[in-house]
Amino acid sequence: MDFFPEIVQVVPHSDYSVSVYFHDGKIVRYSMADKLERGMFPELKNTQVFMETCTILNDTLAWDVAGNRDASRCIDIDPDVLYQLPAVEDQVV
Repeated sequence: MDFFPEIVQVVPHSDYSVSVYFHDGKIVRYSMADKLERGMFPELKNTQVFMETCTILNDTLAWDVAGNRDASRCIDIDPDVLYQLPAVEDQVV
């Protein structure tokens, strides 16, 4: 049986990181800070865009930069990559 990590919540932070919550209770912190100069990521350098477009699309962490919930036009991160990150304590209060 294959395991597919299901993301249930994402919380963006102003330091260009995101707390990612999985269905099994695991929480990871994913940083985009070192990726903002490459590929399709530069438009996320605007903190307001980073914070306001962060969501769950395609069953994973994504940024809906087109603003229309079109999964084919979002910037997303593979959920398997996210799940492999070390677990962190919940810092959202």
